[in-house]
Amino acid sequence: MKKNKIVGQSVRRLDALEKAMGTATFTTDVTLPGMLYAKVLRSPYAHARIVSIDTTEAEKLSGVKAVATHKNTSREMFNTAACMVLTVKELEPVWDQNIFNQELRFMGDEVAAVAAVSEDIAKEALKLIKVEYEELPAVFDAFEAMKPEAPVLHPNCHEGKNIPGESVKIPYGDVEKGFAESDIVIEKTFKVPIQKQVQMETHAAVAQVGVDGKVTVWSTTQTPHPTRMILSKVFGIPGSKIRVLNPPYIGGGFGVRIGCSAKAEPIALALALLARKPVKFVYSRKEDFSASDTRHGGFITVKLGAKKEGTFHALDLRAVLNAGAYCSFSVEAPGVLGAMGLAVYRIPNMYFHGHSVYTNITPAGAMRGYGNPQAMFPIDSVVDMMAAELGMDPMELRLKNIMKAGDPWFLPYPCGSSGLAECIEKGAKSVGWERRGKVNQTGAKKLRGFGMGVGTHVSNAAPFCVDYDNAYIAMQQDGSIFLTSGVPDMGTGTSTSLPQIAAEVLGVKFEEVSISFADTLSSPFEIGSHASRTCYAAGTAVVAAAKDLRKQILEFAADVVLKVSPEKLDIADSVVYVVGEENKSITLKELGYLAHLHLKQFIAVSSIVPPNSPPWEAHFAEVEVDTETGKVTVIKVAAAHDVGTVINPMIVEGQIEGGVLMGIGYATTEEIRFDAKGKQLHNSLHNYMLATAEDAPEIDAILVETKDPNGPLGAKGVGETGLVPTAAAISNAVYDATGIRFFEIPLTEERVYKAIKERG
Repeated sequence: MKKNKIVGQSVRRLDALEKAMGTATFTTDVTLPGMLYAKVLRSPYAHARIVSIDTTEAEKLSGVKAVATHKNTSREMFNTAACMVLTVKELEPVWDQNIFNQELRFMGDEVAAVAAVSEDIAKEALKLIKVEYEELPAVFDAFEAMKPEAPVLHPNCHEGKNIPGESVKIPYGDVEKGFAESDIVIEKTFKVPIQKQVQMETHAAVAQVGVDGKVTVWSTTQTPHPTRMILSKVFGIPGSKIRVLNPPYIGGGFGVRIGCSAKAEPIALALALLARKPVKFVYSRKEDFSASDTRHGGFITVKLGAKKEGTFHALDLRAVLNAGAYCSFSVEAPGVLGAMGLAVYRIPNMYFHGHSVYTNITPAGAMRGYGNPQAMFPIDSVVDMMAAELGMDPMELRLKNIMKAGDPWFLPYPCGSSGLAECIEKGAKSVGWERRGKVNQTGAKKLRGFGMGVGTHVSNAAPFCVDYDNAYIAMQQDGSIFLTSGVPDMGTGTSTSLPQIAAEVLGVKFEEVSISFADTLSSPFEIGSHASRTCYAAGTAVVAAAKDLRKQILEFAADVVLKVSPEKLDIADSVVYVVGEENKSITLKELGYLAHLHLKQFIAVSSIVPPNSPPWEAHFAEVEVDTETGKVTVIKVAAAHDVGTVINPMIVEGQIEGGVLMGIGYATTEEIRFDAKGKQLHNSLHNYMLATAEDAPEIDAILVETKDPNGPLGAKGVGETGLVPTAAAISNAVYDATGIRFFEIPLTEERVYKAIKERG
């Protein structure tokens, strides 16, 4: 009997129809009887202390049911980041904020919140709250914040003024000796911008407190189980009495809701506890911009040493990132920046030192790529500079120095496979790399250029936070398969990919697998969707559970029905059969009912600590630079990715294409700046230059399969990799076109035009 292959097929997503028809439910769609609506009063100052606050008039307003401030809510310190409640045992978590802080540390910090019978009444009530502020000295630059005269933004910073947690140091080999032995050394400092996730659905939560004191929170979190842990800590409610779930979908995430969705969950729950009614809190787009985590901006210094024949011999990488007002992921992000930056090239002597710094701007946290894009734009810019010094083609220099499977490296997991060389070769062919340096006519006003960048990433959250996975899987009485996992689906196709894996392992029809996900009440613990880990790590747990379930099914069928040893049986197309005697068979539907009559239930539970497998990627960009306006137009990006085994090609290609477009925005237009008083200047879709579908060039998503030995059915992570090398490829292409090296992104028209004019 021939098995139908399910993995590797672009089966229609299980969520496609309801999303296309508009019936899919998101947090913003949730409505409960008697539900109230929340609005938040935010700080008008970058740094201030609340001297007094009077909510009397707001409470008297008809329709207002609760007003929350620092006076009547929990004073338990916490961190909105999931990794801080799951910190690896060597590190101490950073608890640095309350639901409402008396000391306000950025313009937009939460002062008070109102729950009322309508949004309009809640907004009106905010105007009636009387607050006396004492404005305090503020600091916005990371280097200024470390100076002795800078204000102390948080106490208990152990490693230096305003530095949250521990700085990250990664030594490998002898870097000083390595530079002394190098023939050419290049050192440059780069500036990277603050970028915003701009996910389609803003942060939101609906909190309900039952008459028995049990709590239910529907929210946009990427991590229901860790979010339950955070809420338990903040409110002193046992985790067993808190249910956190997606309803079931999330309108995008990109890292900004790993843990709490900004403060949507704790604020909604605080008001629900005061009002004893359900409370819904949905961030406006302006609030989402100005009061939720961004990507870290900062400064990265790269020092690269090479031998004259082109072998890299030493790399020193330094990073100072702007954390903003609260820690969030500002301890882990520099670590990922350093670890991923040092992992791409085979260099015997390396060192990384990096940390974040508190300032009085919007907090920075997790965003797709998680520090890695901040590393690879500087590193691969310097690699191109080294190629020029050596007189080598940038592609040939990379092929000479890239990490390969089995090479020694410093990461605490093996490099079991690498298709990076194949990615480089296929990407170069797609973009027409051989045209580099041959396309521009003398005197042309619009110049074409070609550039490339490479990178790696993780397929798992470990070793940066505690990470393990569980899955339930059962065959029901009608022979269908029911799968449960705690990971959300935020548009990444999780609710399709995991059933594909289960169907492939079991040998059942894909349409006979259903899944329940992202609900702490019905699923075992799962750290959630982030770190490019969802399909990889949760998939590993699904494979283990499915193998156990398959074994149970075959043993029962062998003993009760087919009267052969289990080793002689197989399952294909939801039919159990004797190998070589296909007429001896039984459908799973028949077997399920027969097992029911025999009081037999097929159910399996897996609990695994997932491995980690590095995905690899090479991006090639063709750009056009208008020398009269400074406009950079990306003509094509060839994005070649080693993804191990492809579970669903269409989903993987979609992830890569979305990541590339986000990387194009990072490289060319997207940037958040602040004025002299700490006010965010780019806080809406009107003034934040988000790359959209209209800006999308030709994107060739090239899938390279290496079948990793550790991944589920050989798969690797892919969610974040699509933007890791994109900015480097585009910046290098702009250099190829203009001869001007940029040490700061984004490459806006103003920045490029100014550089062209200065160059003459």
